[in-house]
Amino acid sequence: MTHPTAVREAARVVAIEAARAYVANIRPIDLTNPGILTGHLMAAETLLMDIVAAHAETEGAA
Repeated sequence: MTHPTAVREAARVVAIEAARAYVANIRPIDLTNPGILTGHLMAAETLLMDIVAAHAETEGAA
């Protein structure tokens, strides 16, 4: 489904700002705790997938 340009651009901004906010709020990570480390990695992966999805939709419409 092709969305208007303003909607696509808003989705990109939201995805990128969510990733920036997540990174800005990360405190020192205890690298000896695999559960905490895994949680941070999974959250980062999810945010990156959102960014890719927001940009990939435009390429499919071109």
